[in-house]
Amino acid sequence: MTIAVRHPSHPEAVKHYDTAALRAHFLVETLFRPDAVELTYSHVDRIVIGGAMPVARPLKLETDRATIGQPTFLTRRELGVCNIGGPGRVVCDGESFQVKLRDMLYVAMGTSEVTFHADDPQNPPKFYLFSTPAHARHKTVLVGEADARAINPGSQEQANLRTVRQYILPGLVETCQLVMGLTTLKPGNIWNTMPAHVHDRRCEAYLYFDLPAESRIVHLMGEPRETRHLIVANEQAIISPPWSIHSGCGTSAYSFIWAMGGDNQDYTDMDMVNVGDLK
Repeated sequence: MTIAVRHPSHPEAVKHYDTAALRAHFLVETLFRPDAVELTYSHVDRIVIGGAMPVARPLKLETDRATIGQPTFLTRRELGVCNIGGPGRVVCDGESFQVKLRDMLYVAMGTSEVTFHADDPQNPPKFYLFSTPAHARHKTVLVGEADARAINPGSQEQANLRTVRQYILPGLVETCQLVMGLTTLKPGNIWNTMPAHVHDRRCEAYLYFDLPAESRIVHLMGEPRETRHLIVANEQAIISPPWSIHSGCGTSAYSFIWAMGGDNQDYTDMDMVNVGDLK
């Protein structure tokens, strides 16, 4: 297991970042390597994002005493897991969960051991991981794609017709602060989260996937009147601080996993930004 550390950036400083600095602070380029767990610890709300890709052997979610500071990874944390690859299993303290493509698993605080397993090494799973600090133990729950709450915002005329599936959310899965779901754009649609918004009470992370190898996402970030952009490839993730918009436009349709942590779990807690006010 490897774990990288990212520190917060003040919006006044970000105004002066060049492309390399923006990518170094906000883009996670590699999440999935065969037979490895790749983690990035962000001091923005102390989230951890990463990927586990078991192929030839099971992988264990280890702790890091210098960064996590606890005897196990989930001693004081909770975890969301989404599979975007082949069939696989996640075993939590001996209990096995079959996590299929686009299923999500919530893993409770206090779980001592989490391991990731591939059912077919020729088609390995890719487990996306998102973790937030926790203060109480809730129930470990598997939510299948068919069990998620689906809404269909947007329109073909605005090129943002999409299905938003809410998996880990109050009323569906009880958590301390973690909220998580998955959005898929309909064919011929390319925009997500436009009109844009910020939510100063929560951070967010995006994992873009289902994107052809030659395609890219133009991810918009920054303060509404001081925007910046990042060019994002398939299976790369964005760390979005509370003061930043988070929106994207692709060269083709795609999917993304959104995950949040912070002061509340209110999905509708958004400070909307008119398109005409963006600069």
